[in-house]
Amino acid sequence: MTIKKIFLLIIVSGVSVAKSQQITLQQAIEMSLANSKTAAIKNLQVDNASAALLEAKQRKLPNASISGSYLQLNSAKIDLKTKNPNPQPAPKVSNAMYGTLNLNLPVYSGGKLKYGIKAAEMSKQAFEYDAEYEKQNVVETTVELYADLYKAHNALKLVEENLQRSMQREKDFANLEKNGIIPRNDLLKANLQTASIELSLLETQNNISLANVNMDLLLGLPQGTEINTDSTEFENVIDLKPVSEYIDSALKNRFDIKSSNSRTKAGEYNLRSVKAEKIPSLALTGGYIAAYIPKVLTVTNAMNIGIGLSYNISSLFKNKAREIQAASTVSQMKLQSELLKDKAITEVSKNYFDVVKSLKKIEVLKKSVEQSSENYRIVKNKYNNNLSTLSDLLEADVAELQSNLDLTVAKADAFVAYNRLLRSAGKLNIKNL
Repeated sequence: MTIKKIFLLIIVSGVSVAKSQQITLQQAIEMSLANSKTAAIKNLQVDNASAALLEAKQRKLPNASISGSYLQLNSAKIDLKTKNPNPQPAPKVSNAMYGTLNLNLPVYSGGKLKYGIKAAEMSKQAFEYDAEYEKQNVVETTVELYADLYKAHNALKLVEENLQRSMQREKDFANLEKNGIIPRNDLLKANLQTASIELSLLETQNNISLANVNMDLLLGLPQGTEINTDSTEFENVIDLKPVSEYIDSALKNRFDIKSSNSRTKAGEYNLRSVKAEKIPSLALTGGYIAAYIPKVLTVTNAMNIGIGLSYNISSLFKNKAREIQAASTVSQMKLQSELLKDKAITEVSKNYFDVVKSLKKIEVLKKSVEQSSENYRIVKNKYNNNLSTLSDLLEADVAELQSNLDLTVAKADAFVAYNRLLRSAGKLNIKNL
């Protein structure tokens, strides 16, 4: 065995100084959600929408203002117009102080405050749906990358086994060629087969490294962390329901459709709020005044309460453009919701047929694995009895390896396709994949 082959076996046997970590798919999903920057941005948008809702509700609270002033005066001339037969000289006033407290409690605003709150509630709900939709996108990405890593690990295992078998064959052929039992040409073919498998191993190892980099970034792990996948994740039996069930679920449960519907409702409430500006508003008013002018006047306990009515007459003609804009926005949102529904039906249908194809492919490949294994056994027996050529043996060997690789990939692809179908149908359960 050459030094190159020994070094290659060390690589593929998994000996590495990098930190290795066994992670299940559920753990990967939890870590990716916790580390996702896009999901964090969506959560911040929910916080902003919550603050906007709180602001809308606070508009129903009383408006209160307090003010006070201290005035320094010059030598003011004061002439009290009172009928006093013995007028006293007017006091000299050099300063004055006064303060006011005003309260205003909205009682009726034509529904503007109420519709504003409703619009803010629908907007907040839309952002919450956006956050949930983004979480499902993160989960889908995690499943795909996890499956890529799983496929790469299994491909490495299968190719490694094939390499060991090829190297043993190469060793046996070398002894046979040395004793003149087989021609040198057969040994060279065996050498070429081993070299080809070595290149496949290097490519597979590179795929694992790249998949590890992507997973480390997604999960927030230190670069260089080797992630070992759980093979049982891809052995679950897929229970496929009729396509109509997934379409119905998508139209009812998809978060992007729910978000669009909520934004449409928010637009409708905003339109009502704009129209309500043409209605008079009513408010309770109250206040308190205190004043002190040395030697002249002291005012305390001067309270007032009343009802205020206001009507912005200009809104009758100035709000027309805003009404048109608000109504147009609602119409656009309704059309957007319909487009999303059409898109959902198309997406679910495509994903459903992909799952069907994947399941059929698995059944075909299971038979292919059985047939290729039996074919290799037969060809090997024939070759040992000089009834078959070395080329036939090597072809049978490659066919067996390829069929096993194809079956491994097909199982992982079916799992990914099924989860993609669940996500597109709004049925993906993040907590229990």
